[in-house]
Amino acid sequence: MSAKLIKGTEVREEILEEITSEVAQIKERHGVVPGLVTILVGENPASMSYVTLKIKTAHRVGFKEIQDSQPADMTEGDLLNLIERYNNDDSINGILVQLPLPKHMNEKKILNAIDPDKDVDGFHPINVGRLMIGGDEVRFPPCTPAGIQELIVRSGVETSGAEVVVVGRSNIVGKPIANMMLQKGDGANSTVTVVHTRTKNMDQHCKRADILIVAAGVPGLVKPEWIKPGACVIDVGVNRIQVSEGGEIVYMSDPLDRPAELEGNTYKVKWPDSEHALYITINDIVLNGHRRPFEVFINSKNMEHFAWTVALTRMVSAVFRRGGDVSFVVEELKAVF
Repeated sequence: MSAKLIKGTEVREEILEEITSEVAQIKERHGVVPGLVTILVGENPASMSYVTLKIKTAHRVGFKEIQDSQPADMTEGDLLNLIERYNNDDSINGILVQLPLPKHMNEKKILNAIDPDKDVDGFHPINVGRLMIGGDEVRFPPCTPAGIQELIVRSGVETSGAEVVVVGRSNIVGKPIANMMLQKGDGANSTVTVVHTRTKNMDQHCKRADILIVAAGVPGLVKPEWIKPGACVIDVGVNRIQVSEGGEIVYMSDPLDRPAELEGNTYKVKWPDSEHALYITINDIVLNGHRRPFEVFINSKNMEHFAWTVALTRMVSAVFRRGGDVSFVVEELKAVF
């Protein structure tokens, strides 16, 4: 049986056109438009990119969009006060707090401060509970799971009675999409199995799937022979690929050669309650006109940690050289130390 490619870009355009029309009707009838604020704390490059995309899309469909950028050293109390101000602003219907937050902030406390009726990410415990109940109780289903379900439904895939296998159990994708697919209603009524890193015989579960939703963040985890003929496969992961001159997609499994010259930056990280300092150097490479990390070096005079810092250096560099996107490496290393 030949494979059929689900064209997500076409589904996206269809949805955006529908939302644009709905917003125009709301404006015509009531003289207002939905208001969305996105709060960004700090200057994480990946987060800035995501926020820009959200704001751009909100503008396209006709929302009142606000990007509220705050410094990385903003206090947790100030952020809570800012959220409360938007909670009480009638012109704002949706509040997004871009993750990850700086390490000195309690992420759970921040997300729980958002008014559940404005929590468009669906992360508030009340909205998680509403999602579990299903039906009319649902206010805001989490964005990625909602997109997966829309993609399945609008592609004409039958879900009622279907065997759905979800690979991954994250709070953002795995758990919510599993719950959404087993609810009563259109695009659901499925028999759902969730597998994860501790699951035995994962291949046997996947082979039963009529619909396979892979959200594990591990490239190549699901093998072609695990997929039965005619199954619908939704890959939620994002993996870097390289396109050859002939248009052929080549997964970057082979490491790139090291150029003679590289440009980079060095970051100094202080050890907690110690005089020791850690130096992280990240060198960049320009590939197809785009600059991206290529290798990382860690230097520490603390010999107690020398062996595993060298091992970590080699591991992260190997990911970079194979095209992996490790955009949060500096922040994550800071968290470790």
